[in-house]
Amino acid sequence: MYREVVSCSNCLDFQARRLKIRYRDKPNEETRYVHTLNSTLVATERTLVAMIENNQSEDGKSIIVPKVLRPYMNGIDSIPSPYAH
Repeated sequence: MYREVVSCSNCLDFQARRLKIRYRDKPNEETRYVHTLNSTLVATERTLVAMIENNQSEDGKSIIVPKVLRPYMNGIDSIPSPYAH
């Protein structure tokens, strides 16, 4: 299963008009509105879903914390499911 984890939209001049962001190519030319992008680096909820789906233990009773993230998790190497009994 695949999920979108980032997004990027070309807003053309929609945002620039409201923010009054303009430019000109050469002196004495008329100003034009810039085109802007609206982007998310990481959609947190989608990223967590992907991590959970891809790091679930074989028995499904815990999530294995990737080694690269363990220093940020105080050394925790797995997170037990609250429903695993």
